[in-house]
Amino acid sequence: GRHEVQSWTTATKQSLCLLWQKVKVQLMLSMSFLIAVFWYCRRLYSFLARLLKRWSNYLQRKLIRNLSVLTEVDLLGYSAREWKGETKQAKHMREAYEELFWSCHIKYLRQVRRDNYCVLRAVLFQIFSQGIPFPSWMKERDILKLPEKLLYSQGCNWIQQYSFGPERYTGPNAFGKLRKCMETLKTNWTEISATKDHEERGNMCNALFSDESKEHKLYEAIKFIMLYEVVEAYEQIKNREEPIHNLFSLLLARDSSSDPLSFMMNHLNSIGDSVCLDQVELFLLGYLLEVKIRVYRLHRFNTEEFQVNYPDEYRREWNEISLLTEDDRYYHIPLFRT
Repeated sequence: GRHEVQSWTTATKQSLCLLWQKVKVQLMLSMSFLIAVFWYCRRLYSFLARLLKRWSNYLQRKLIRNLSVLTEVDLLGYSAREWKGETKQAKHMREAYEELFWSCHIKYLRQVRRDNYCVLRAVLFQIFSQGIPFPSWMKERDILKLPEKLLYSQGCNWIQQYSFGPERYTGPNAFGKLRKCMETLKTNWTEISATKDHEERGNMCNALFSDESKEHKLYEAIKFIMLYEVVEAYEQIKNREEPIHNLFSLLLARDSSSDPLSFMMNHLNSIGDSVCLDQVELFLLGYLLEVKIRVYRLHRFNTEEFQVNYPDEYRREWNEISLLTEDDRYYHIPLFRT
């Protein structure tokens, strides 16, 4: 009986050993598989993380490259980088920037893309980012009908010669293109000014001012509104109707813009292509948009023309925006901190 017990015990041990060997092999295979899966998942996670980071950096670089109004930078740091050296002009500019910093409480600036839409971009960006609503006269009229009114009601067939900045396009389709520009301006202005949250409004502005096609439509719409108002003022002068603002008299007194057609051909058509707005047109821009545009002209530092308002006559309820220029050609946006 003892022999049978020993044989049974031995057989049981052998069976258990064989079973363990099989289980051990399965466990080792399972562990190897799990380690391989873990290693693969870790490599996959690392790869996806790097890919996501690269894609995020690419999108960020693309946005920054396309964004026509950059994020704020320190004013004095910008001055030190841009105006190095000990030349008379460099010293003059650094002093002007220091005056802005200490006396005007301008601590930062936002750089604006340097092209021939620069001043229109700087003005519209501030109007949108501050949530400034439509001018009172725009609330009373449908600006979408202005091209139609000018072409059909007032018989200005010459608007077919209107040029869209760098896209020097003229012809019978000018009316349709102007209509699209007016739609873009009205839609975006309405949507952004109705957004009360400052951060959300800022994101909307960044998206809008990184879309070159939409941007150009905004600026062309503003140019056309300027033309429309000059046509109306010219008709009032001819018909000796109600008095007009003296800036129209000043604008129409120039040999190069003695009537609306010459104003368009010699001035408006070149804006965005080869020139920016000049001083008289800045007066007109502020008047039409009902904003006081305060310009800090750094090259005029230590003179009475260092700070200039466009227009110089404005209503108390108008909003104020500010520009900063070193040469009356390219403009940046100053930011105030108390």
